[in-house]
Amino acid sequence: MKYSRLTKEQFEELEQEFINFLATQSITGEEWANLKENKPDLAEMELDVFSDLIWEGVLNKAEYMEHISAQHMYLFRLGEANMQAIVVNIKNDQDITTPEGYEWLRNNLMDDQVEFLQADKDYTDDKNLDKFKMIEQGAVITKGDLFKYFNKIIN
Repeated sequence: MKYSRLTKEQFEELEQEFINFLATQSITGEEWANLKENKPDLAEMELDVFSDLIWEGVLNKAEYMEHISAQHMYLFRLGEANMQAIVVNIKNDQDITTPEGYEWLRNNLMDDQVEFLQADKDYTDDKNLDKFKMIEQGAVITKGDLFKYFNKIIN
């Protein structure tokens, strides 16, 4: 398996897609029940293949990611050839994950306690795996509102 297996909740949300996936492999509901009962290793393999297919689709569509911690905001635009990063560093004890800390940041963008950095980063040979590793480290896929906002401020 290339990524990670979907959770039980994710499989439940994608039940119809999973049924369609099994149907493309000519596996009926009855055959699936039989597989789970009598060939659990094969059933596990089908779950893994389906999970990887879902992850590939999600990662192919992802355009922006964010990873926000108490004093750092990492914002990414996921381009075709590379990813652009904007990093916002807070050099005091404000916690921008709280409403008060975020409000402080909004009101003090040009303060010396706020540092902006920009960089481009090339993907490795497998850009979707690069994106997935970012998710494993805490990044989330977004619509890019924060990236666009700070990109306008910086540029």
